[in-house]
Amino acid sequence: MTESRPLDTLNRARDKKVIVELKSGKQYVGLLKAFDIHINVVLGDAEERVDGEVKRKLGTIFVRGDTIIFISTV
Repeated sequence: MTESRPLDTLNRARDKKVIVELKSGKQYVGLLKAFDIHINVVLGDAEERVDGEVKRKLGTIFVRGDTIIFISTV
């Protein structure tokens, strides 16, 4: 695998299910729909999870990049 930039990696994850963990400890799982250079992201069909359990279904959400610890494909 060749090295890539972080935004290239995010681009490959577009329209795939991802986990987004926030500094607050919250975790969102949803389809990565869009992002920008600040890693602000839009998730579709998003769910909030606590301890691996779905706490609520949120639909489409916007997450500010400066609140994110990591983004991972499921």
